[in-house]
Amino acid sequence: MLPESFHPAVAGWFRSAFPAPTSVQLKAWDAIRAGTNTLISAPTGSGKTLAAFLGVIDRLAHQAAEGTLADETQILYVSPLKALSNDIEKNLRAPLEGIDRELAALLQAGTPIRAAVRTGDTPQSERARMRRQPPHILVTTPESLYILLTSGAGRDMLKTVRTVIVDEIHAVAGNKRGAHLALSLERLETLCETSGAASPTRVGISATTKPVDVLTAFLTGTANTQCTVIDEGHVRKRDLELELPSSPLEAIMANEVWVEEYDRLAELIRQHRTTLVFVNTRRLAERAARHLADRLGEDAVTSHHGSLAKEHRLKAEERLKAGELKALVATSSLELGIDIGDVDLVCQIGSPRIIAALLQRVGRSGHGLGRMPKGRLFPLSRDDLVECAALLDSIRRGELDAIKPRPQPLDVLAQQIVAEVGMQ
Repeated sequence: MLPESFHPAVAGWFRSAFPAPTSVQLKAWDAIRAGTNTLISAPTGSGKTLAAFLGVIDRLAHQAAEGTLADETQILYVSPLKALSNDIEKNLRAPLEGIDRELAALLQAGTPIRAAVRTGDTPQSERARMRRQPPHILVTTPESLYILLTSGAGRDMLKTVRTVIVDEIHAVAGNKRGAHLALSLERLETLCETSGAASPTRVGISATTKPVDVLTAFLTGTANTQCTVIDEGHVRKRDLELELPSSPLEAIMANEVWVEEYDRLAELIRQHRTTLVFVNTRRLAERAARHLADRLGEDAVTSHHGSLAKEHRLKAEERLKAGELKALVATSSLELGIDIGDVDLVCQIGSPRIIAALLQRVGRSGHGLGRMPKGRLFPLSRDDLVECAALLDSIRRGELDAIKPRPQPLDVLAQQIVAEVGMQ
């Protein structure tokens, strides 16, 4: 059952789109709407993103119905990838448009709830429009958040933020990007407080969390405020197997063994409607896509990685989502939660070296409630075979990589200090 305090327009849209809320959604809505910092940890496909968003969207819906929804940014969503930011903004349109229709049906239509994305790819015309009419929900990346905090117009837009949602928090918590983001969040908190507003509530989303106290400390920052942890675990049923060639693996993959690998990949792709093939380098992504296209047809396979133009990446994602591609060969550019539709199978060429990476990638298949992720792991050498076998064994025993506390790089601190002093 949905919370009784949800606005009828929000509840009506949700019931029209989903049979019922998930356990993680119910727990997250209670915590977020209570105004506490919240860390959401749950397997891929459990509805974590909607769990983070709908509680705060409900607050906007109440304001829209009452005629008090001002032209100000209240929700800030930060993702580690530009592609994921674009995807989130696109997927927000469905609930926002649905809620607006429900409000109109209830004769409570007011100011429409607006969402916008601000990354390095955002055209100048869109940036100017945001300055004139700030979105209620701003979707951005850690780097663009830093730039916004270092400009007068950006600070004017951010000083009214009431909730910050940090997605895929495990992907940045232990590295320098995370240290940069942590300082930006502290600067944002100070900006809101000096503007007379309360400190923004922070919501973190993660598919893998170990140890959880590292992520809660990263999320809450220096204030060490209370954080509600919603941990639905990471263990779920998965169909995972090794794929070995008939020829013995050596220290380096021989050309004839590569032929066997590509033939087997093509066979698996033919057996499934859509397949996502992950590789570890951009060069291998292009090479594997070319060899698979020779076997399956030029229009059936393409590549996806960070060196490609934005337009090519978006077109590849849309073609896979529409069922026009049989397979997409990608690097980590598609590891996180970009919506690419239903994927039946994930193949990983070579060891991803990290348990969390393999879980994320295989979790792109069977992405939905009641479905089972299916993955096939192709080792490329004898050493790779040992590592792949160890990864599968770790997953079956329910183990996870330990996230180490983030570094404290002085160069990042110096950069943030200069930026903040420059705004005073």
